[in-house]
Amino acid sequence: MPMRGLKICRYWLLAMALAPMAGVVFGAPPAPADQIARGRYLARIANCVACHTAEGGAPMAGGLALQTGVGTVYSTNITPDADTGLGRYSLDDFDRAVRHGQARGGKRLYPAMPYTSYAKMTRDDVAALYAWMRSDVKPVRQANRETTLRWPYSQRWLLVPWNWLNLPGEPVRADAKQGQAWQRGAYIVQAVAHCGACHTPRGMLYGEKGIDERSRHFLSGATVEGWSATNLTGDTLTGLGAWSKADLAEYLHTGRNAHATSFGPMSTVIATSTQFMSATDLDAVATYLKSIAGARGETQPFRYDASAQQQLDQGRFDTPGARQYATFCMPCHQSTGKGFARVFPPLAGNPTVVDPNPASLVNLLLDGAVTARVDTAPTDYHMPGYGWTLEDQELANLLTFIRGSWGNRAAPVTQEAVAERRRAMGVRTPETP
Repeated sequence: MPMRGLKICRYWLLAMALAPMAGVVFGAPPAPADQIARGRYLARIANCVACHTAEGGAPMAGGLALQTGVGTVYSTNITPDADTGLGRYSLDDFDRAVRHGQARGGKRLYPAMPYTSYAKMTRDDVAALYAWMRSDVKPVRQANRETTLRWPYSQRWLLVPWNWLNLPGEPVRADAKQGQAWQRGAYIVQAVAHCGACHTPRGMLYGEKGIDERSRHFLSGATVEGWSATNLTGDTLTGLGAWSKADLAEYLHTGRNAHATSFGPMSTVIATSTQFMSATDLDAVATYLKSIAGARGETQPFRYDASAQQQLDQGRFDTPGARQYATFCMPCHQSTGKGFARVFPPLAGNPTVVDPNPASLVNLLLDGAVTARVDTAPTDYHMPGYGWTLEDQELANLLTFIRGSWGNRAAPVTQEAVAERRRAMGVRTPETP
C-alpha cells in the first residue's frame, strides 16, 4: 500500500474538530478488561492518535491543523475531560456521531469525518472504542479550535441531503464465494481503517465515488492534501498487481518490502497504526486487497529496460535529468534504478514512480522524507530534500528522467507542477538566502 496518504482515523477527527464531543459519562461501571483491550486495538487500526494529537501537544487533546480544499479544520479533544473533551458523551451519543455523523445535541458532522465508512462498523466495536477511551485516555483540559470553511461549505444544513446521497444503508457486504479472511479484510479496509477515505477519488460534492470492490473507482487512487494516494487495486503497473499477499503484509507491518519503502503520510500510518496489526488481520487485509480487480486495465507486467543503466554507467548525461540523477540519486538507488531492497526502494517499476499523478514524487524531491519508525527495524532512513539546491526545471527534468527510465513509461513532470507544489509546501528556492 504505497502511501497518505495520510493516515487512518484522520477524517473522523476532522469532523470532530467541527463538532466538539463532550463524551464520557462519569460514574458508569468500568468496562470489562477484554472489551478495553479490543477497543485499544481498534483505536490502533483507526490511527486515532495521529490526528488527535498536535505536534508537541498532549495525546488525544486535539488541535492538529488539517488543511482541506475548502478551509482549515482542527482535530478535537477526545480525552475524557468533562468540559472540553468527551466527558459527558454516552455510548449512544458516541455511536450516533461515529456511525451516523450527528454530534451530541444534533449538530451534523462534516463529511470530512468518514462516518460513511464507520457506518459499517459493528455496534460492539464502537462500544469497545468507547470503553477504551473511558479507561485509558488521560483527561486533558484543552478547548477546541473553531473551523474556518468557506461558504457554502460552512452551512451544516446541507449535510442532510448529502447524507441521503452518501451514507450507506448496509454493513460490509458478505460474499458467499469468499472465505473468512476476505470478509475480515473487507471489514477492516472499508470500515475501521477507512482506506477509501484517502485512496478513493471523490466527486464534486466530496463523496467517495465507490464504497466497496463492486465499484471501479474504489481504492483506484486519489489526491489528498497535495499527495497522491496510490492505486490499491490489481493493476500491474500503478497498482498492487505485482505484489503478493506476503509483500502487502510485510509493507504494512514494517514500512518496506522488495517493491517499495514508505514515505510521507504513509510512514505515519504504518508507524502509529498498521505495524501493530495482528498477523491474522494483516493477512486478511492482504487477502481482500489482492481480490480487487485492476481499475485502469493494466494487464502487461513491468519489463525492465537496461538502456538508462548503460547510459549512466558510461557517464553519458545527454538526457535531461541524467546528470542530476547521477549526482543526487544514484548513490542510493544505483544506476540500475533497482536500489537496495527494504532500505532504498527500487525506482524501476515502482507504482508510486509511475503513478499518473506525480504529486508525491514532487513532494519527496522538494522536501525529503523518512521511512516508518517501527519496532521491527533498528532504525529509520531519511531521504534529503533537494528543493533548496535544485531549481524547478532541474527537479522537473530529474523526475521526468526517473519516470521514463528502466522501463518506466510515465508522463513527464512539468516545471509548473514543481513550482506549484513548492509554493504550497513553502520550500525555499535555491536563490533564497
